[in-house]
Amino acid sequence: MANQQYPTSHGINDLKKQAQVVVVMVPLPAQGHLNQLLQLSRLILSHNIPVHYVAATTHNRQAKQRVHGWDPNAAANIHFHDIEIPPFRCPPPNPEAKIKFPSQLQPAFNASIHLTKPVSMLLRALSCKARKVIVIYDSLMGSVIEEARFLSNAEAYTFRSVSAFAVSLYEWELEGNVIEENELFPRDIPTLEGCFTDEFAGFVNCHYSKHGKFNTGCVYNTCRVIESAYMDFLEKETTKEGIKHWALGPFNPVTIPERSKSSKKQHFCLEWLDKQAKNTVIYVSFGTTTTFDDEQIKELANGLRKSQKKFIWVLRDADKGDVFKGEERRAELPKGYENSVDGKGLVVRDWAPQLEILAHPATGGFMSHCGWNSCMESISMGVPLAAWPMHSDQPRNTVLITKVLKIGIVVRDWVRRDEIVTSKIVKNAVNRLMASTEGNEMRKRAAEMGESVRGSVDEGGVSRMEMESFIAHITR
Repeated sequence: MANQQYPTSHGINDLKKQAQVVVVMVPLPAQGHLNQLLQLSRLILSHNIPVHYVAATTHNRQAKQRVHGWDPNAAANIHFHDIEIPPFRCPPPNPEAKIKFPSQLQPAFNASIHLTKPVSMLLRALSCKARKVIVIYDSLMGSVIEEARFLSNAEAYTFRSVSAFAVSLYEWELEGNVIEENELFPRDIPTLEGCFTDEFAGFVNCHYSKHGKFNTGCVYNTCRVIESAYMDFLEKETTKEGIKHWALGPFNPVTIPERSKSSKKQHFCLEWLDKQAKNTVIYVSFGTTTTFDDEQIKELANGLRKSQKKFIWVLRDADKGDVFKGEERRAELPKGYENSVDGKGLVVRDWAPQLEILAHPATGGFMSHCGWNSCMESISMGVPLAAWPMHSDQPRNTVLITKVLKIGIVVRDWVRRDEIVTSKIVKNAVNRLMASTEGNEMRKRAAEMGESVRGSVDEGGVSRMEMESFIAHITR
């Protein structure tokens, strides 16, 4: 899989191409965004095109430290630009907040405006050396890369960090359409009510609506195997403007290198998984932007225990704007809980190797917030989901997973988001996914879909061809 590996040598033509074209990545400073553009950097680098990855020093460190499946520090041609920005507030997440959107990250988002000048200087410097400068920027970082508009040899491409399904719904509503059941969308699509804070909605309006109009095209971490209908819809929507759309995913590695059992770096949860039977473990993780209050943690803990199913539960607080600053709240579990589930369940309180866990044959289900990163990783590894959305695009991703792709169940309906999810609901959801005919059918569908998605990056596969089309386009 050439587009999944690093280049090992450079031919004369490759060296020429390197001198001609450079790519600049500008992510939003949140884990799900940092990670996706770092993973895309790996894929573009495999075509012998140098990549410049630009973020605040702390966010570059975060992106590199948390990546799984490959080592960005070993990729000599990814140039990390560590930008020093003024200090920003770094409040802890609020588990009691009515709207679960991670408002604690807003100061970091606001501080990202200070990247504008350094990014402008970088783009100008690169444009003097390269035939073409390709800027791939997070859809919410449009104001930071404005300089690209004024450089004759620069092109800007918007990275949409969410599913093509979610973007299609957004575009449909933007045109004033009511979302009704049709050949594209199923019934009962949740509204965006409760998905964002007012402050973030204002940030989106300022940084997306006003600055997202000069892009040459859009790139997505998705695959036409799973979202071709929505990619086709988006292409039709922008035909007149001449904006192209590329489904370049999955960005994450689809094959995990064989682990050395003697390796000291091996995470303890992988050793535990090695001892479990195939498809017997449910992986429970709610990403980097979810913070549960004590009552919800207790109900989830008891529900997992009552299910009598094996589990790995990643129990961490949501990220702060700077993940290296200050102490992290340590969530309280019921007294004696970890001893009571010994042999059955594993509680992980540090950063877990999610991709390796999902790729492990013992993992048969994933209870998730349905952030798009997690969805794509789960789909590419062929693991069905128990969807428990929290905010942002997650309620709509849940519809895609459960109603369109039919590879998951809903733990808690979005309309009941203000209610505690009881231990009984958790127990029933786990058993439905892990120990029912319905769950087995979803596991089979997910496995088949995962095989198709992994095959899409092979020679002649749709994602491989899409990537080759994109590379040909930016190096034309």
